[in-house]
Amino acid sequence: MTKASARSHPLIARLDLLLLGTVGLGAVAWYARNKFFGSPSESDTSSANSDSNNTTSPSKPAPNKPERNFVKIMQQQGRRCIMFYGSQTGTAEDYASRLAKECTQKYGISAMAADVELYDLSYMDTLPEDYVVFFIMATYGEGEPTDNAVDFWDLLTNETPQFSTMNNEEKPLEKVHYVVFGLGNKTYEHYNSVGRTVDKHMQQLGAQRIGERGEGDDDASLEEDFLAWQETMWPAFCKALGVDENSASSGPRQATFGVEELTDFDEALVYHGEIAERAKNARSKIVYDAKRPYNAPITTRELFQDGGDRHCLHVDIDISGTNLNYLTGDHIAVWPTNNEVEVDRLASLLGLSKKLESVVVVKAVDPAASKQHPFPTPTTYQAIFRHYIDICGVPSRQALMSLVEYAPTEDSKAILLKLASDKDEYRLAVSDAVRNLGEVLEYVLGDTDANGSFASVPFDLVVESVSRLQPRYYSISSSAKESPSLVAATAVTLEYNPVATPERTVYGVNTNYLWQIHSKVHQVDDGRSYPLYNLDGPRGALLTTDGSHVNIPVHVRRSTFKLPRNGNVPVIMVGPGTGVAPFRGFVRERALLKKEGKPVGPTILFFGCRHSQKDFLYADEWPELFDTLGEGSQMITAFSRETDQKVYVQHRLQEQGQLMWELLQQGGYIYVCGDAKLMAKDVQHTFTSFAQTYGGKNEEDANVFIKQLRTSGRYQEDVWS
Repeated sequence: MTKASARSHPLIARLDLLLLGTVGLGAVAWYARNKFFGSPSESDTSSANSDSNNTTSPSKPAPNKPERNFVKIMQQQGRRCIMFYGSQTGTAEDYASRLAKECTQKYGISAMAADVELYDLSYMDTLPEDYVVFFIMATYGEGEPTDNAVDFWDLLTNETPQFSTMNNEEKPLEKVHYVVFGLGNKTYEHYNSVGRTVDKHMQQLGAQRIGERGEGDDDASLEEDFLAWQETMWPAFCKALGVDENSASSGPRQATFGVEELTDFDEALVYHGEIAERAKNARSKIVYDAKRPYNAPITTRELFQDGGDRHCLHVDIDISGTNLNYLTGDHIAVWPTNNEVEVDRLASLLGLSKKLESVVVVKAVDPAASKQHPFPTPTTYQAIFRHYIDICGVPSRQALMSLVEYAPTEDSKAILLKLASDKDEYRLAVSDAVRNLGEVLEYVLGDTDANGSFASVPFDLVVESVSRLQPRYYSISSSAKESPSLVAATAVTLEYNPVATPERTVYGVNTNYLWQIHSKVHQVDDGRSYPLYNLDGPRGALLTTDGSHVNIPVHVRRSTFKLPRNGNVPVIMVGPGTGVAPFRGFVRERALLKKEGKPVGPTILFFGCRHSQKDFLYADEWPELFDTLGEGSQMITAFSRETDQKVYVQHRLQEQGQLMWELLQQGGYIYVCGDAKLMAKDVQHTFTSFAQTYGGKNEEDANVFIKQLRTSGRYQEDVWS
């Protein structure tokens, strides 16, 4: 699920690979490569190994490509369970890893977590009956699969799905046992539709589900839903596999990763925060994507005329000279950096403040694990905290429970145990308070000196318990036809005081990173204090020596949020705040078509903000654009703080009911971008009321009408909660 503009869509910078070609392959380099890098794992393969590029038959993998028959791999490695994940932000991946570890350690059944993109699921019909396949699937956007699950989705939802043997054409998966947990958000129209669809099609193909389908709601407590689901899933799992649940082991923790500090290493081979591993062939053309972001040059400007304590940046990202391209309505992903305050906080607690520059190798203990390295390695503690793990995220109860035995005092141990075991205490002190791991550890210590208090925590446990730092996604606010090599994003700096702890300020990771860049380049000082960021980037690759220019790592993600192909069709856009971002691209594109003499239908934009003189985004651009579009096109504004009674976009929309209905009768399209929980629901209700008031439909038929608009692509949303 995407948050569009307001949720900060990170940009990915190009890696400097020139060093690789000049590195001497002496004894030290050879030793580092072979002992610590090992052979490429499945997760090291590039996107060229995806199903869309594999033209061979399922039973004959293409030469020089990694084995994609997951059943064969499971049998070779002695695994009976595989946890496939479809993940957009890393949460589903974390859940799959946790399930695989518990399955192996607690129930004695060897399991592996696997990216569903890396394997050919058409071999699923060859799974032995005593094997189990898990699907941990997130729903993204308008009920769509995550990027890495598209091939699996296409296979499963095909009218005539083709599996490797097809011995039973009607029920090809009749011997397959599976488990499903879906991740979603109830504020979205298509809540958990991917998990539900996977479940439905697996059953239609003859597969047998173990236990109940799990569903997590990110609008409430995804983590609590996940834990509650396991309470009934594991007993059903044990029964299906003939495992005595009562004999489940609760022995000592088994490490997932091994961590080794190096004293002898080749500095040229050390990663200092680069997102992608070095290309294995230095001469091959670099392809930038989600696994290898591009360090793009950016320029920024402030959009708020007087936003008070808020800032909104327009960011132009130059992707010229790369393979990256975009379509109007797509998303730009920006890879963030953690701020130095949080880096220093956690490093101090773990007793690593004086070792931040020490070089370490982090590698899976299991040599057959699908991911040998959680991030590029060898690296430094500093790079791990700054670039690779999400130290600003709220830790799970399970993560806190794993740290209880390392608490330095009986009092801190009791408090930490309470937070980890009592969901209400956890909600109040951790979740609602939006405390990150470092802040939670400080909280349980109270007045105890925090420096080195948790130094006994094995670092591999930190790596295992803290999620990988993920990119932030922004709706692109430029037109691909107008500026194909310059991508624009619009981001408001996120800063708030949680209701549970109003004395504390929480800062958005990426938007404040972008603000620091803007402040540095433009030498802006608004008199307020912000957490500091290291802007130099890995090996100084992101900031010029004079501080006048900054790059950021980015990649492009496709979206289904698209203008109609027929430019003559009316479009109705509703986008308050930074929800207007994609509509800037839409309006500019239609204005360009108009200038080229092409027919363009009525273009209506509803925009809302607090005040016309403070936070009216792109106020200087709209008049000329709508003059170009001409008669029938208009921008309708709602300024909520300029009148005694607050006026929002849905109120302005209601005032235009007759016109809106007429445009819909002409084949008009509706686009909504912004808050999913309140605004988007109110807008949908408003259009439903139009169908009743002006279309003469009863409530049931009006709802069917809106649903048909959605199904046909004439009602599209790009919303976040």
